[in-house]
Amino acid sequence: MAEPSLVAAGEEPEERAIEAALRPKNLDDFVGQHRVRKQLSLVLKASRMRGRSADHVLFSGPPGLGKTTLAMIVAAEMNAPLRISSGPAIQHAGDLAAILSSLSEGEVLFLDEIHRMSRPAEEMLYMAMEDFRVDIVVGKGAGATAIPLELPPFTLVGATTRAGLLPGPLRDRFGFTGHLEFYSVPELELVLRRSAGLLDLKVNSAGFSEIAGRSRGTPRIANRLLRRVRDWALVHGVDQIDARSASAALDMYEVDKKGLDRLDRSVLEALITKFGGGPVGLSTLAIAVGEETETVETVAEPFLVREGLLGRTPRGRIAMAPAWTHLGYAIPAGVFGQEQLDLFDRETGAEVTGEWAPESQ
Repeated sequence: MAEPSLVAAGEEPEERAIEAALRPKNLDDFVGQHRVRKQLSLVLKASRMRGRSADHVLFSGPPGLGKTTLAMIVAAEMNAPLRISSGPAIQHAGDLAAILSSLSEGEVLFLDEIHRMSRPAEEMLYMAMEDFRVDIVVGKGAGATAIPLELPPFTLVGATTRAGLLPGPLRDRFGFTGHLEFYSVPELELVLRRSAGLLDLKVNSAGFSEIAGRSRGTPRIANRLLRRVRDWALVHGVDQIDARSASAALDMYEVDKKGLDRLDRSVLEALITKFGGGPVGLSTLAIAVGEETETVETVAEPFLVREGLLGRTPRGRIAMAPAWTHLGYAIPAGVFGQEQLDLFDRETGAEVTGEWAPESQ
């Protein structure tokens, strides 16, 4: 049985309740995503000034960056009720029709993972978004008739981690599309400061920096790590969390300085020690670490590729040069990414800034 990953584990009900309490309730409290926040604020303010429902909104980006939180903020800013559902839960057009027909005027409908909705439901959604009307088909065969059902004006907020899977006609019907980016360490520190205040935790600046640096640029992970550090501090009788105590706590949970957890390091270790750095096929790599192929591909790979530790090639996965150095292995000649490391002095880590000199004649 594989061990759960701290940074990608499913959440218990208590964890979900705490995370919900940490969610910002309005745009002013929402940290980061300055461009999206500014644009969304303008859209919502204009809608309120017109006295109409806001345009349909689509949020895209990796998990944990605030898409659900922003959907809740849209409803709060518009002073409207919020209805929450998800793409996988809508497998038939009838499922969507039941939801749409029960909406009240101005209500916000949030569909998470909207790209996983069934095709018949997608086609029904086109008309609902554009004309606020759906056709309910009664009967079968030649005797089937379509009964038009008028809908009150509503705002659809869609969220997707894979915007490329959305059909063009659906994507084009959203009046505003915001793509969420990964957070910088200073932005994550602001997120952690707000969360620590809500949790009544005493953390100094160095402690915030230590946690933020291991959070993969993701607020959800940052808040989760903060709660684990809180548990460690409570058990060990630490009143104020500093860099040393935060590091000790996260080391115990096997989250290293770059944010890699047990699964991430297992993937890189297998690549390097069992396959000489690759290339190796995904299924073979998954078997080597005792995980499902989908787990390796969707949980570990995105972060490892983004950090330049793992590469995906037509022949398979490879360990990049920074992965060798991060795990303490000597880099063989010819490893991908070695050229970038050669820009830095191997012993001091200082950038090489020697001036150019002409070749001797």
